[in-house]
Amino acid sequence: MRWQIAGGRASSVAVEEAAAASALLTATATSEAEVDRYLGLKTTIHRKLLDRINLSILDKLSREQIAAEVGDIVLGLLIDEDAALNSRERDRLVGEVLDELLGLGPLEPLLADESITDILVNGHRTVFVERHGLLEKAPTRFQDERHLLRIIQKIVSAVGRRIDESSPFVDARLADGSRVNAIVAPLAIDGSLLSIRKFAKKRIGMARLIELGSIPEAVAEVLSAIVRSRRNVLISGGTGSGKTTLLNALSSYIDGRERIVTIEDSAELQLQQEHVARLETRPPNIEGRGEVTQRELVKNALRMRPDRIIVGEVRAGEAFDMLQAMNTGHDGSMTTVHANTARDALSRLEQMIGMSGIDMPPASSRAQIASAINVVVQIGRQADGRRRLLSLSEITGMEGPTITMQEIFRFKMSGRGEDGEVLGHFEATGIRPKFLQYASEHGIELPAELFRPSLRIGNA
Repeated sequence: MRWQIAGGRASSVAVEEAAAASALLTATATSEAEVDRYLGLKTTIHRKLLDRINLSILDKLSREQIAAEVGDIVLGLLIDEDAALNSRERDRLVGEVLDELLGLGPLEPLLADESITDILVNGHRTVFVERHGLLEKAPTRFQDERHLLRIIQKIVSAVGRRIDESSPFVDARLADGSRVNAIVAPLAIDGSLLSIRKFAKKRIGMARLIELGSIPEAVAEVLSAIVRSRRNVLISGGTGSGKTTLLNALSSYIDGRERIVTIEDSAELQLQQEHVARLETRPPNIEGRGEVTQRELVKNALRMRPDRIIVGEVRAGEAFDMLQAMNTGHDGSMTTVHANTARDALSRLEQMIGMSGIDMPPASSRAQIASAINVVVQIGRQADGRRRLLSLSEITGMEGPTITMQEIFRFKMSGRGEDGEVLGHFEATGIRPKFLQYASEHGIELPAELFRPSLRIGNA
């Protein structure tokens, strides 16, 4: 009898759980259906709106003026569609229709959210965003695949690029400088893919990096001396580790009287100096002609009388030309490279020299690197999403076939906090760098205390 009661209770619990699960699925299905109906209504309103307004005058009106005009038209269209919406829902619909007309549709609220640094679209139904270094799913979605593809076409056509079946992936940028990568069918199997690395509206300088705990103030003082004394700097790190942000911050230490030439695949650098010449690569046109590579721009930059050359990132044969520039009077030049450690960064540079098409023995390649690069700054994005300087190293020369390098500062991890935060501190290795001599020649004196062995610079 007791078994029967227990069994009855178990059955009752199972029935209750099944009922709850069924209710949840029904609610989810209802919610999905409501979303689909709303998106369908918005698409219908948008299509009919395009038939009623004069698109040629949109550029002459402010968003507020257009909103006032569009609001009345949308109200009439809603009456025609027999769609009952309250004032809040109508305002939301008008705002979203305006985003479709004047902007990038569902992406506009994400682009306006300053806490979001990356937007990742995996097909028309799935959108992820990165906040504070961590990914989370966003409630944003597109009407269908054609809607998403139309937004992608709008982005790439604005910068003179194209994307279709014959050219199914593209790099582009938004008007504010945000970096965009899109890939469509047939390469994207489950729907078009769109990645947007947002351009920071507020420039992140060294003071902000110190405030965030990415770089201690003492190390920032050393980095300032490195840049001001015209040492050549290589910034190394993984994807999304903050290489461009650090490059921007370091560039603020360059004397405003110097002529700077920047070379990038997609213009992201925000140099504050007045005398800056910005160059950007160009992809081939529909006939496969007209491409201008970073290597060609680096060669051309040498004829522009630069004091310093800044290459956003070296990926191939332009590394050789960049090293040549550093070795021929353009001291204080800077660039970035994808690598997980400072030593790996040098190995990658050696491989890139091989991509230049110049038959150079490995020993000669390493000698070029050792004489051109003075300082390697390694940064990384850690498990808690925070970006930190992990190591500051100095290249001291060659020892046989090996490039010799000494670490000056490093981040030492001590554990993880209860909320998953990475705990640790920055410390000096005790090595007194050679670049202090060059800093002294430029009238920059750094206290010897900064380099005391195992000096604990601060928590992070």
